[in-house]
Amino acid sequence: MKRVSLNVDLGELPDESEEFYSLATIVNIACGGHAGDDSTMTRAVSLAQRTGAKIAAHPSYSDRENFGRKSISMTAQGLALSLRSQINDLVRIAESAQMSIVAVKPHGALYHDARSSTFAAEILLITIEHFMESKPGFRCAMVGPPDGVLKTSTIDRNIPYIAEGFADRNYLSNGSLVPRSEPNALIHDPKEAAAQAVRLARSCQFDTLCVHGDTPNALEIARAVCKALQDAQLLEGA
Repeated sequence: MKRVSLNVDLGELPDESEEFYSLATIVNIACGGHAGDDSTMTRAVSLAQRTGAKIAAHPSYSDRENFGRKSISMTAQGLALSLRSQINDLVRIAESAQMSIVAVKPHGALYHDARSSTFAAEILLITIEHFMESKPGFRCAMVGPPDGVLKTSTIDRNIPYIAEGFADRNYLSNGSLVPRSEPNALIHDPKEAAAQAVRLARSCQFDTLCVHGDTPNALEIARAVCKALQDAQLLEGA
């Protein structure tokens, strides 16, 4: 049976528990668009280094007011420069700790836009290619939905794609996520999230499963999901 990694979105809240870093295979670190600054990125990289978690950049539209969860109209140059700046800040901090970024996972509205918009998908991939070309030895995967424009746009590029599912989000019958505007968008019960994680992993459609660090009850959810995947022998590295 194929195994999955467990990723957690972190570096977004001031009171995040260090335990997240020991539970996660990969930590997606907010790098200034919707949340995060040099201080929070430095802390997150240090904790990842201490626990052995891999690190991914978690850029977004530059919109702290809406936590990056609202689509913003930007020029190609404007979006590319913003993403490049965000990722570069995390790369700089990671390199100072002799760590590497293994992936880029867009946040919020940018993530969903890249699933359906060639414009957003292309800018994300061009940004990764910029770092691959300008930094010898830089290798980075793209994390995103299991279908859609972002995934298909990587086919002819030298960028690995990591298909993601969500342990703490409900799905519609067509496979898309229930919008956050709906009351049942989030899964709050750790047991329910754990059961969904095992179900998604067994579907073999996903390479990684996510728990949001800002979800209510997030730490308990992450613990339950991690244990359930370990018990089912579905967690990568377990």
